Amino acid sequence: QVQLVESGGGLVQAGGSLRLSCAASGRTFSPYAMAWFRQAPGRERDVVAAISRNGYGTYYLDSVKGRFTISRDYAKNTMYLQMNSLKPEDTAVYYCATTNNNGRYIYTKYSDYDYWGQGTQVTVSS
Repeated sequence: QVQLVESGGGLVQAGGSLRLSCAASGRTFSPYAMAWFRQAPGRERDVVAAISRNGYGTYYLDSVKGRFTISRDYAKNTMYLQMNSLKPEDTAVYYCATTNNNGRYIYTKYSDYDYWGQGTQVTVSS
């Protein structure tokens, strides 16, 4: 059973930083792509950043490019999202996800992912 557990969310002022972590367990970490999604109240769950199974390929939502960095530590079975220069519009519940597809690509659609964490709240005050 694959389990994903997020941590690191919280309340921060605009311009501040947070680092989200996603600890994975239940299967071998390395052969599968992963991603961070976010969902604000009344809105759909959208991809924020995604990373390929080998960590060399990444994707970012345009509005977070240059501010967010996705990475993964294979020794710790953990994925990270470093978020800098946070804005009030970044406020949302952030979810990590992984897929059963062991392809070498970067996957950015909600339907690409099979396992989800419980989410962690990020609130950015103005």
